Formats: sequence, C-alpha cells, structure tokens
Amino acid sequence: MTVSRAPRVGFVVRVLGTLVLALGAAALCVQWHTPIPWMLGPLLATAVVSLAGAPTRSWAPLRNGGQWVIGTALGLYFTPQVGAMVVGLWWVIALGIAWALLLGWGFGRWLQRVHARHLPGLSPAGLRATTYFSGAIGGASEMTLLAERAGARTDLVASAHSLRVLMVTLCLPFAMLFWGVSGLDVSPPAVRDVAWPGLALLAALTLAGALVAQRLGRANPWFMGALLVTMAVTLNGHILSAIPPVVSNAAQLFIGVSLGVRFTPAFLHTAPRWLGSVALASLVMMAICAVFGWGLARLIGQHPATMILGTSPGGITEMAITAKVLQLGVPVVTAFQVCRLVAVLVLAEPLYRWWTARAPL
Repeated sequence: MTVSRAPRVGFVVRVLGTLVLALGAAALCVQWHTPIPWMLGPLLATAVVSLAGAPTRSWAPLRNGGQWVIGTALGLYFTPQVGAMVVGLWWVIALGIAWALLLGWGFGRWLQRVHARHLPGLSPAGLRATTYFSGAIGGASEMTLLAERAGARTDLVASAHSLRVLMVTLCLPFAMLFWGVSGLDVSPPAVRDVAWPGLALLAALTLAGALVAQRLGRANPWFMGALLVTMAVTLNGHILSAIPPVVSNAAQLFIGVSLGVRFTPAFLHTAPRWLGSVALASLVMMAICAVFGWGLARLIGQHPATMILGTSPGGITEMAITAKVLQLGVPVVTAFQVCRLVAVLVLAEPLYRWWTARAPL
C-alpha cells in the first residue's frame, strides 16, 4: 500500500512545490510592475527551474480550469454592440486567416530548406511533413497529431510550437509595456461587478459548454466551450457576473505553469540547430506580423496594438490574456485568434495534401 501511494504523493508534492514557486514569481512580478505578472512570472520561473532539471509538474485539471476561467472572462466582452462591430470586420478577419496560412507555409518551407541536410533519419517526405506542421500557426497538440499521421518527427513539431509560443508570449507584453499602450477597452460598469448568484449560473453554463466541447473532441475545449457559451449569453444582452480578480489571476498562474513545465533539459537536447532556426524564424515572424497588423489597423481604424496582438503568431489563450490584462481591444483580438485557430485546424491537413499532390518529391 505504501509503495503504490508513493508515486502519487511525490506527484502531489511536485505540483504543490511548482505552484509555490509560481506564486512567489507572480508576487515578485506584481511588485516589479512587469506586464501580465500572473502569467509571465510563473511561466518564466517554472521554465528556468525546469530547464535546470528541477522536478516541476503541472496538473492537467488546473490548466483546464485556467482555460475555462479565461474563456469565460473573454466572452463577457462580447456585448451586442461589440458583436456587431466584430461581425463588420469579417473581411479583415478573413485576410488575417489567409495571412496566417501563408506565413505558416513560408515558415515551414524555410525550415525545410535550412534542415534538408541536418536531420538524419528523415525521408524527404518526413522532412516536408515535419517542417510544414511545425510552421503552421495553430494548436500545438493538434498539429503534432496531424504531423504524426503524415510521418513527421513529432518531437520536433511539438518543440517548434512550444518555443514559438514561449517567445511570442514573453516578447509582446514587454513590447507593449515599452510602447506605453494599455487601457483601450472601456468595459461597462456591470461587467466589473461580481454577482454571486449570476457567477454560479455562469460557472454552471460554461462548465457544461466546456464538457460538451471536450466530449465532441474540439480543440481547446475548456477555453472554446466556455468562450462560446459566455458569448452566446452576453450577445443576447445578459450580464450575469464579472469574474473575481483573484480567480482570473489564479487562472493565469495555472496557464503560465502549464507552459513553463514543457521546457525540460530534454527539450534543449532535442535538436539544438533546429531550435535555433525556430527561434530566429519566430523573431522574424513577430516582426513581419507587427508590420501586417499595423497595416490592417491603418486600413480599418483600429489601434495598431490591437491588430498586432490579433495577427501575432502566438497562442490564442496567451494573446487573449495579454489583450485582457492590458485592455487592448479584447473582442477583436479574441475574434482574430479564435477564427484563425479554427481555420488552421480545419485547413492545415487538406492544404498539406493538396500541396504534396501538386508538388511531389
């Protein structure tokens, strides 16, 4: 009995130790007035100690709960007026989707050329699949599964997405802080009020939405299910309750930890040259996405910071949190990121098949 419980006790101790570390890092970042302290502090702290070999752990239910809370909080921004504004931008969102697909394809093609002779053991078809799905700007886990079906090296695909998301998540908030932009959203007073009966009903509805999305096998079910349910409620003019700040902060902490623990010593040993190429390409993508976002902003009259976050090659949850905390056009950023994610998940594999059929090796 003692032997069977030992691994479980050890896991609990590592999870609690990681959370204590993350909480301390978040407190320091709050004191130092860094951007997005409740996510970036835990993310950086856990990544550093994980790379050093410390036995950090993230518990999946906490990560799912964090995504559930953030999805719910973002849905509260979609009032009927905001919804009409976002719908009016449908053609700009379509441009953003096309841009993301083209950028991901170009990223993959560049990786394919650079590593044509530096990834031994991969067939030409395996190399093309590995680089294509590594470049796709979409859900990391879903792209890894698609890559596996295409005969790619899934460890390289997963590491490329993890590193890209980490770099974007770290760079953009500090860039916004240096730029001095924040507070573009003006939330109605009702959205700021916590009504406990309404909060309980909102929690029940969004939990049901998340569980249904998970049952249906949807991408990011805890985030997307909660977001869609809250949007449906809010777009109909019902504001049940705001999310208490302490709950939102805890959700950001859990998400930061879940990102940071990915960076183990084994991650660095995956393929140093590969990771270097991904890091360089990620910096270039951030720069050209910023130019693209700035151009879209000039075209439609949105603030450039909003469009830069909306078109950035980061993860949907991380970019939405950045927009929420800094109040940088949350509905627009969320709409751009959500629509892009759905489009990439739906189109990535068919486009890969079309490309391979038209350009056989």
